[in-house]
Amino acid sequence: METDVGMAAWRTFLTAHARVTALLEDELQRERELPLTWYDVLLHLRESPERRLRMTELAAAVLLSKSGLTRLVDRMYAAGLVNRSPDGDDRRGRWVMLTPQGKKRLREAGPVHVRGISRHFIDYLTPEAAQGMTEALARIVEAAESER
Repeated sequence: METDVGMAAWRTFLTAHARVTALLEDELQRERELPLTWYDVLLHLRESPERRLRMTELAAAVLLSKSGLTRLVDRMYAAGLVNRSPDGDDRRGRWVMLTPQGKKRLREAGPVHVRGISRHFIDYLTPEAAQGMTEALARIVEAAESER
């Protein structure tokens, strides 16, 4: 692939990600008073076995630094959306668990978020373009993870 074309794709990807993420953040905050990062944490917890993850697993899933996640989880704990407990198998580890209140907030915010994803992203893709993008990004993710 020509370098200029590849760099244009990269810059457009970054710009699209930043702009769409900002729109999704604004909608969730305005309509449900829920930051996008909180929604992301709640979603990962809901999709995990037993509705809980170790802090290290959660940090990897939401792509935050450990210190950033600790502060985020502290705020979510204070809001009653998650609980924390020590990991019995690892003295240094901690579990983060979804509370009933967290599950309720996620359920309320879900339709706003899905609507936003459709409106700001999916509606601009043909099925073929979406398939091609999924395949290309999956290859990139796989290659990046194999290098870690």
